[in-house]
Amino acid sequence: MSNNKRVAVALSGGLDSSVVCYLLKKQGCDVVALTAKMADDENFTQITEKARAVADKLKIPHYIIDLSREFKQNIIDYFENSYKNGKTPNPCIICNKTIKWGRLFDFAIKELGCDYIATGHYANIKEDNGVFKLYPANDTKKDQLYYLFELSQEQLSRTMFPLCGYLKEDIKRIAEENDLPSKSSKESQDICFIKKPMTTKKYLLDKFGKKKGDFILEETGEKIGEHEGFYQYTIGQRKGIGIAYKEPLYVSGLDAAQNIVYCAPAGKITKTLVHIENAKTQYPTEQKEFQTLVKIRYNMKAQRAKIIFYDEKTADILFDAPVSAVTPGQACVFYDENDGHLIGGGWII
Repeated sequence: MSNNKRVAVALSGGLDSSVVCYLLKKQGCDVVALTAKMADDENFTQITEKARAVADKLKIPHYIIDLSREFKQNIIDYFENSYKNGKTPNPCIICNKTIKWGRLFDFAIKELGCDYIATGHYANIKEDNGVFKLYPANDTKKDQLYYLFELSQEQLSRTMFPLCGYLKEDIKRIAEENDLPSKSSKESQDICFIKKPMTTKKYLLDKFGKKKGDFILEETGEKIGEHEGFYQYTIGQRKGIGIAYKEPLYVSGLDAAQNIVYCAPAGKITKTLVHIENAKTQYPTEQKEFQTLVKIRYNMKAQRAKIIFYDEKTADILFDAPVSAVTPGQACVFYDENDGHLIGGGWII
């Protein structure tokens, strides 16, 4: 990349995005920092203040964009409605799609005239005959391809991931050596709008209140206990059920309409067939059926499977071996079985 390119960095004030700003400026890029204010509260006020301190330290322009209305509509409402309907949401993927590569991307490219947007994600973009593909970064422990499957070719062509060649310890060292304000920052939380000591369970109880319902043993239909709201549970969950039974029980299903939580032993919550909707490939392909590696949640090892596309938006995933805790509402992401690049993804139904 030519070093006179104008690059907008999505700056949270945390370690990774701060080092991205430093690295790009060192390379000679014309760097500007963008920080999205997601809500009018103390948490996001602290984020914008930390980001401003980094921008001041590096002497780069800094724009704070109030996206609280969009964040409420696209992320918080989606998060709450998913639980209300018995699904487990994935707000980070939706935030990447609608906020980072939505409003921030448009502001950077269209309003500031930037050539690229850059973030602190651990991923690697490679161009292959005009097609942009996402590959794992060097730090496989921090691999974030799963969260990026919704990005389009246009977005990938204007995106940079400067941390792709670094390990996390390298990033910490760079921040310390250059006395960046973020040098002692901790890892960010999974759900940025639920700040500790608040938990997802307490957040949902505050939102929906307690609603007494039944635990049902799925295999027999037997009532085996009571709960205070199905929305506090997710498929595959074991902790927090609190039922004495002859073997450990896991949440196997949720009935939002009846406020029922179904439970089953570990061996009864596996599947080989998974249906997905709003499925897409990240680049054009004529193949409608092929072998692939699949994740049905971020922190699992990708499993071999065959994917069969039925139309532009629906597909089936047929796993070689059963997978546990298939969870409606979560992303199902598939990768090339040879070199690990991201092919596409969809949403489990």
